[in-house]
Amino acid sequence: MDRLLSVVIPAFNEEAMVEKAASAVAAVLRGADIPYELIFVDDGSRDGTWEAILRAHEADKCVRGVSFSRNFGKDRAVFAGLAKARGACVAVMDCDLQHPPAMLPEMAALWEQGFEVVEGVKRDRGEESGLHRLCAGAFYAVISRLAKLDMKRSSDFKLMDRKVVDALLALPEEDVFFRGLTAFVGFRRAEVAFDVAQREAGESKWSFRSLARYAVSSVTAFSAAPMQLATVFGALFAAVAVVTGILYAVVGYDADGWLVFLGVMGLLAAACGLLCLGIAGYYLGRVFRQSLGRPRYIISRECGD
Repeated sequence: MDRLLSVVIPAFNEEAMVEKAASAVAAVLRGADIPYELIFVDDGSRDGTWEAILRAHEADKCVRGVSFSRNFGKDRAVFAGLAKARGACVAVMDCDLQHPPAMLPEMAALWEQGFEVVEGVKRDRGEESGLHRLCAGAFYAVISRLAKLDMKRSSDFKLMDRKVVDALLALPEEDVFFRGLTAFVGFRRAEVAFDVAQREAGESKWSFRSLARYAVSSVTAFSAAPMQLATVFGALFAAVAVVTGILYAVVGYDADGWLVFLGVMGLLAAACGLLCLGIAGYYLGRVFRQSLGRPRYIISRECGD
C-alpha cells in the first residue's frame, strides 16, 4: 500500500518559521516511519520566505517548494499545494506550528483505518482574545446554518485521502474556501482534538479587516441567503406602511409628527435598498470573476522534483 504522506504548508512572510516547520514535521514523520514530502507554498511573501524554502530543500530533499508571482491568498495556496501533492494522503497545516506536527501520525493512523477526512479540531484556541473567539464562533454558526454544512468545529488542519483531494481539485470555483469545500465534498470523517500551540516567531497575518473580508467571501460562496434580505426588507416596510395607514385613519392627522415619521422611514427604506443593491452587486461580481476564466494562482518558481 502506498503510504506517502504529502504535507501542504502555505506560507506568507514566514521566513523565520519555514526551516523550523520543515525540521519539526520531518522529525515527527521520520520517527513514526511514515514516508513523506513537504510542500511549502510561498504566497507572494515580501520577506525571505522563498530563500528559507530553498535552504530547507537543500537540507532535506523531501522538501519541495512553490512560489506565487504575487499574493493570491491562503486558500489558493492550499489548493496549489494539493495540486502538486503526490501522496496517497495529504495533510494541510499552518507554517507557524500552531497546528502540532505531533498529531500527524495519529491522523495518518485513522486514515489507514479507512477514514477519508481526518479533521483537526481545536480543543483550546490558544492566546486568541475573547472578542476573536466570539466572532469566530458566530461566523461558523452562521455559515453552518446558511450552507447546511457543519463547520462549527472546522479548521485548516486536516488529513485527506487522495480521492478527497482529487474531488476538491475537480471543483470549478475560482474563489475557493478550503474549509467549506472540504465539508461540501463529504466522505467518511474522523476528528482529532488538539491544543493550539504558541507561535514561536513572527506574527499573525490576520487583521480584523482581512477576517471580515474572509467571512463575507466565505458566506457568499456557500449561500444566497444574504440576497433574500431584499424580500425581508420589502415585507417589513410593506407592513410598516399598512400599520401607518391604519394609525393615520384611527389616530388622526398631525402634520409635523407624520412628516418626521415618514421622512425617517423613507431614509431607512433608501438605506436598506442600497444595502440590498450592494449585496446583489457582490454576488454579481463573483459571477463576473468566475466568467473570466482566470487561473486561481500563478506560479513563478518551484524547487524539488
